Amino acid sequence: MVTIQHLNLTLINGYLEVLDIGVLQQMLDLYVQQSQLYLTGIDEAITQTDQKLWQEHCHKMKGSAASAGLLQVYDKLVAIEKSAEEWSVKEKHANALRLVNQQAIDAFKEWLSGQ
Repeated sequence: MVTIQHLNLTLINGYLEVLDIGVLQQMLDLYVQQSQLYLTGIDEAITQTDQKLWQEHCHKMKGSAASAGLLQVYDKLVAIEKSAEEWSVKEKHANALRLVNQQAIDAFKEWLSGQ
């Protein structure tokens, strides 16, 4: 099951104890919107070769991913946020982040549909 590896089920099940499933869906929808903004900002940082902008958008997305219980997205951001690697490497990190982010969103949707 892909869900287990992507999601912090302890956190999400804790949310479910106090929040309606509809609120969790809204939380995911908000995360999807915000993560797209962060990914756009990360792309902008790469284009401008701006380390401060890179760290800022990675940091914000990391917090959002943690709040949404998206473990692998959070872990990837922890690994790359303060990266001092070449911009071509950072671009590869951004592409990998985009992929793991979509997988995590899909896993969350799958989990929601099973509730």
